[in-house]
Amino acid sequence: MLPMIHPSASVHPKAQLHPTVRVGPYSVVGEHVTIGPDTEVMAHVVIDGWTDIGANNAIFPGAVIGQEPQDLKYQGAPSRVVIGNNNRIRECVTVNRATHEGEITSIGDDNLIMAYVHVAHNCQIGDQVVIANSVALAGHVHIESRAVLGGVLGVHQFVHIGKLSMVGGMSRVERDVPPFTMVEGNPVRVRGLNLVGLDRAGISSEQDSETYALLRKAFRLLYRSGLTFNDALDQLTQLPSNDAVDHLLIFLKASLTGRRRGPIPGAKRGAP
Repeated sequence: MLPMIHPSASVHPKAQLHPTVRVGPYSVVGEHVTIGPDTEVMAHVVIDGWTDIGANNAIFPGAVIGQEPQDLKYQGAPSRVVIGNNNRIRECVTVNRATHEGEITSIGDDNLIMAYVHVAHNCQIGDQVVIANSVALAGHVHIESRAVLGGVLGVHQFVHIGKLSMVGGMSRVERDVPPFTMVEGNPVRVRGLNLVGLDRAGISSEQDSETYALLRKAFRLLYRSGLTFNDALDQLTQLPSNDAVDHLLIFLKASLTGRRRGPIPGAKRGAP
């Protein structure tokens, strides 16, 4: 059994395509590409470079995956793009490979990446992430699982976006987005907990009242207590151990170190 390749498509003979892969009209698949079972590559798609794509993905017309990074430091290294399973990559999405040899631009499983999104070099996207139309991710952006990004926003290089967070559309994201929060604005500010996202994840007063109550307390300490951020972090360590709160604390402490850009501050009371 051979892959279903449209006669007008160009697939390099050394590309490794599972027999159940479908490649649409005028698409191009390069020499170092591997594509797993039941993935559909629709019309006018370009997949090149050292790119590994898993199973049951849908790649829509005009997408370009695995081309060299838009980075002046790039010197032709065989860096990679790795994409997992069950992703929907919509029209005209671009995913660039990493800058240096041994580095990876990665996308996990079960993500929806809508039209005209740009995923730059060395980005890491987790699982079950939704990125709306015309979002631009700069290099080295990390997005944890189940985050949601609204449309037409830009994310600065090296920014980390925490799990189960939501970023409002048309925002300018220059600093780290704490997990479980809802942020919005230009400049972006933390507006509250992502209550809808938490509820969908099974964290609410009815479903997981302990975690829900601890996250609300943590939010009040960080953004409503009037404490300095470092003092609020110290208070946060005094809360009972809990997976969600522990993850929030680890994320915030890491945000203040290394090349990280620091966490987004909260909005002042009464601010729009």
